[in-house]
Amino acid sequence: MEAIKILILMGSKSDMPIIEKAETVLNEFSIPYKTLVRSAHRTPEATMQAVIDAEAAGCQVFICAAGMAAHLAGVVCSKTIKPVIGIPIASGPLQGEDALHSTVMMPPGMPVATVGINASKNAALLAIQMLAQNDTSLTEKLLADRRAQAEAILAE
Repeated sequence: MEAIKILILMGSKSDMPIIEKAETVLNEFSIPYKTLVRSAHRTPEATMQAVIDAEAAGCQVFICAAGMAAHLAGVVCSKTIKPVIGIPIASGPLQGEDALHSTVMMPPGMPVATVGINASKNAALLAIQMLAQNDTSLTEKLLADRRAQAEAILAE
């Protein structure tokens, strides 16, 4: 695996329209990342190998998107001490409420940062904020982004 800072895992290819929003943010900030489809339940060995490979490639943050039972972020968290951000995906009869609860209700000692349902843009920005703790150029880019957001609101 090429050098990356963030690994994005999604439980199904159908999650791609949500994940593309995160990828757009990461591209805007020039963050090296990789996106893979992995399932906590259907491909557990491949999921574990993706975590191992990503850490060997320098990964610092994992973003995991899954719907319904949404165990992907928790499984990844159990295999790394790097930060894990969960994105609950709207799907099934509960439209993401079940995924939100599955992602946010981790047992003590296994924290997963969780953003809102389908909130992949916020997941990407949170991952960038984590990386910015040791990167002043990223800090400056984040501050510029916040200023641009404020200016856009004031211009309305």
